Amino acid sequence: MTDKAHIAQLKKGMAAWNAWRDENPDIRPDLSEANLYRAQLSKVNLGEVNLREANLSEASLYDARLAGADLREAKLYQADLNFAKLGGADLSMANLSGARLRTANAKLFRANLNAAHLGNPKLVKANLTGADLQSW
Repeated sequence: MTDKAHIAQLKKGMAAWNAWRDENPDIRPDLSEANLYRAQLSKVNLGEVNLREANLSEASLYDARLAGADLREAKLYQADLNFAKLGGADLSMANLSGARLRTANAKLFRANLNAAHLGNPKLVKANLTGADLQSW
C-alpha cells in the first residue's frame, strides 16, 4: 500500500523528490497502488521504487529513471515513457496500451503492449514472454 509520506514528498516536485532520494539512498519508496494519473514525472528518480499496481495512465515519465522499479500490473495506458531508463524494471503484466516507449531494457513478461508506440525500440535484454504485441 502507498506510503502517504512518500506521495507527499513526490508532490513537492522533481527537484525536491530527487534531492530527497539522494539524501536517503537506503529508503525504497512505496508508491504501490498510487493514483498518479496524468502526473508530471519527467526526469524524476523512480529507480528501485515500488510502483506495483500504480495508475500511471497518461503520465509523463519522459527521461525518468525507473531502473529496478517494480511496475508489475501498473497501468501505463498512453503514458510517455520516451527515453525513460528502464534497466532492470519489472513491467510484468503492466498495461502499456498506447504508451510511447522508445527504449526498453525491462522485464515485459505478459505485458500488454497493444497499440504501444515503440518508435525505434532497443529491446535490449527485454523479456517479452507472453507479451501482447497486437497492433505493434
